[in-house]
Parts: sequence; C-alpha cells; structure tokens
Amino acid sequence: MRIVELSKKKLLAFVLAAAVSFGAICDVDAATRAEIGQITVNKRGSNFKCWNKDAASYQALTKYVKEITKKNSKSYIPVEDRIAVFDMDGTILCETAPYYLSQMLILDRALHDKSYTAPAEDRKFAQALDAWLKNKNTGKKPGSSSPHFASVFSGLTDPEYTAYVKKFMAKPVEGLGNLAWGEAFYLPMVEVIKYLQANQFQVYIVSGSERQLVRILVCDMLAIPKANAIGTDNAILAAHQGNTDGLKYVYRKDDYLVRGKYRGKNLQMNKVTAIAREIGKQPVLAFGNSRDDASMLNYAIYGNKYKSAAFFVLCDDLQRELGNLEKADKCRKLAAEYGWNVISMRDDFKTIYGDNVKRVTVSR
Repeated sequence: MRIVELSKKKLLAFVLAAAVSFGAICDVDAATRAEIGQITVNKRGSNFKCWNKDAASYQALTKYVKEITKKNSKSYIPVEDRIAVFDMDGTILCETAPYYLSQMLILDRALHDKSYTAPAEDRKFAQALDAWLKNKNTGKKPGSSSPHFASVFSGLTDPEYTAYVKKFMAKPVEGLGNLAWGEAFYLPMVEVIKYLQANQFQVYIVSGSERQLVRILVCDMLAIPKANAIGTDNAILAAHQGNTDGLKYVYRKDDYLVRGKYRGKNLQMNKVTAIAREIGKQPVLAFGNSRDDASMLNYAIYGNKYKSAAFFVLCDDLQRELGNLEKADKCRKLAAEYGWNVISMRDDFKTIYGDNVKRVTVSR
C-alpha cells in the first residue's frame, strides 16, 4: 500500500512540475522546441495560458469547438470529419524577421555556405533579395523564390537536407532577441493546435513553404503526422535517374532518393486543390494570415455541410513582433469582406514567443 502511495505522490509532483514549467513558457524566455512540444490544452479549453480570454477570437473558437463536439448538439461533427487546416508562415510561425524562413535559407545556402557554390542565377537572386531586405521601402522586390529554393538544395538526400535545415533552425532570427528560427512559433497558436488535437481534430499544415521543410519544423514537435504536411513540392528523383522520365526508369539496387527541381507553388487555389486531393474532405476549420490563404479559408466556410469557421491572424504587434499596421488594416478589411474571424496578435495574445523576446535593432 505504501508503494502505491509513494507512486501517487511522485506522479502528482511530476504533474505539478510540468504545470509550473508550462506556465513559465508564457511568462519569460522564448520556449525551446522541447517546451513547445510539451504544451498541452485540455479538451475543455480551461487551461489556455497565452490568450486574453476576453478576446472575440478566443471566445469564437472555444464556443465553436464546444458546440460541434457535443453529441446532443445540432451542430455536432463526427470525429472523422473534424479537420482543421493551418497555414504555417505568419499563422503559426514568424515570417517577419526579416522575412520567410525559406527565403532566409536561400540566402544562407547561396551566399554563406562555404561548402557550396550556387548556380549563377540563384546567387544573383539571393544577392537581390539580400539587398531588398536591407531596406524594403526602396528597390524592387525580387520575384518568386521557390525555383531558387529548389535549385540550391537540389541533389541533396533527405538526411542531408534535414541536417542543413536543423542547423539553420538554431540560428537567431533578425530583429527579435533571444529567439532562434526553430523556436519562432506563436505560442497562442500552438495552444490552438493542441486544443483541437485534444478534441480529436485531424490537424493539417497547408503551407506555401516546401513540404519537407514543414515536416522538419512542425510535425514531430507538434505531434502532427508527416502525411498531414502539405506544401510546395519539388521533384524527388532516384540518384541515377538523371533526366530519364519516371515512367521509363526502374529504381536500382544502388539507388537512393535526391531532391530535384521546383514543381509549383502551393498558394491560393492550389491549396484547395491540394486539400481535395490529399485529404479528400472539406475542412471545418481554417487558419491563415494573408490573401494567399483566402481560397483555403473560403473553402472551409462556403457550402460546408457542417458548421464551420475561418480565422485570420493579423501581425499588428509593433512591440513584441515586427508588425505591419498597413498590411494588418488591409487584412482586417479582407476578413470582414469574407466573413472570417480576426485574431489580433497585439490585442488577443498575452504573449507571442515569451515575454523576454524583445525587438532589437539589426544592421544587415
């Protein structure tokens, strides 16, 4: 009997320690990836810690989930149809310090990787992007980055690419102190994902970023199956395939897979097409942050046989984030036009990354 009592005491101590540890995440330093992965929200939603609970967006979300999970509710949604889709950059992950993670990876690979010589076109693009980032108010923004992203990592195996990305994830973001790229997740939005998982939602990340990058950043940390990562795709080839068409090539005993060329950007209507193709069901919840997410958000709420909702994250915080009020105002009007719920990072989040993450001056 005493052994059982001691075990219970130890278990209680562990639970209390975990609770204290999680509480600290929203109060002090940026959370580590391990700490982000340990965030939990119960199915009742009674232990959210990073939200202002009087926020309209918080009230709308929790009311919605409670309503559609009650079996006696007319809005009840069966577990198998509880599908939520999230954009990544700017919705759950920083995209402003100073720019998208994928573009920062291009700069790192093309301009700073001493073990690699980038093709001339990729290096030229990286130099133009670097120059534009020094002052976004002057000069012309470079064109599409995705073909260059595919090119500079072409030929790498999955383990090689994963190792490169993970090394970069340890580097600090620019403009926010005490924060590494791999930790630059919006803690309140992580809580949303955990809350939905507790209520038996299938969570998908539907991003314009490259699919494997999404998997490395998000899937293991947030307990999202890798099959639930939908992103921009590059070709995947057998090592000895060369330019041989896949219909004519037979995988060899000494083959292995390598990354290939760009195949098309997963934005706007392409996100809807990918959801239909890869999930096969209409989502009932969608979260985004830019016009490129509009089709995905509208697909969730238009013509849905279930009660559904869309949420739009506004990067409008100038103190704890590198917000853009002009963009936020445009996004607020877009949300009003289409009927999406607005999430204000400034007004609705108690913290974004942890209160010791501060804006810092950066000279590029």
